[in-house]
Amino acid sequence: MCNIEEQADKAAVKLVEKLTGGHYSLALAESCTAGLVSDLIARVSGASAVLWGSFVCYSPEAKKRMLRVDGNILEKHGPVSAETAGEMALNALDISGATIGASVTGLAGPLGDGSAASVGTVFIGIARRVNGEAAADVKPLFFKGSRAEIRIQAAKAVIDKILETVNREQGTGNREQGLSS
Repeated sequence: MCNIEEQADKAAVKLVEKLTGGHYSLALAESCTAGLVSDLIARVSGASAVLWGSFVCYSPEAKKRMLRVDGNILEKHGPVSAETAGEMALNALDISGATIGASVTGLAGPLGDGSAASVGTVFIGIARRVNGEAAADVKPLFFKGSRAEIRIQAAKAVIDKILETVNREQGTGNREQGLSS
């Protein structure tokens, strides 16, 4: 196992522990990682207490049908965009009823898809409810390497971003109560 995979496995263990301790539930919406994030999390004993499930929406059509991503967003901004990542995270949160919705969409290569995004471009979205209103925070990232390397880097980045969000909330006491499943 390469170093990034070991790091991703360790991050997943931390995430499951943190989510379990905070009574969170997590719904994932994955595109370029094709279920890799949920696989990393599900490898951890106790993951079933926090992982609601994962939507693997590789194609734009799957994003529309499974996650109800607005076709206008896909047409205007493309499947690899901050807008699409935000919509994916928000809709995963809404459909699942989980306390956290996380998404990842990007281009792992080696070829682009004809969009404006270049290979290695990834967008990660984290959606939460604050004071009853759902909101998503989207982070653009760029990775280098082979297709497999970009996918594992993106998966680890999703886990890291969820951990960052939970740590920030627990530090400030902002987590909305009563939303865990």
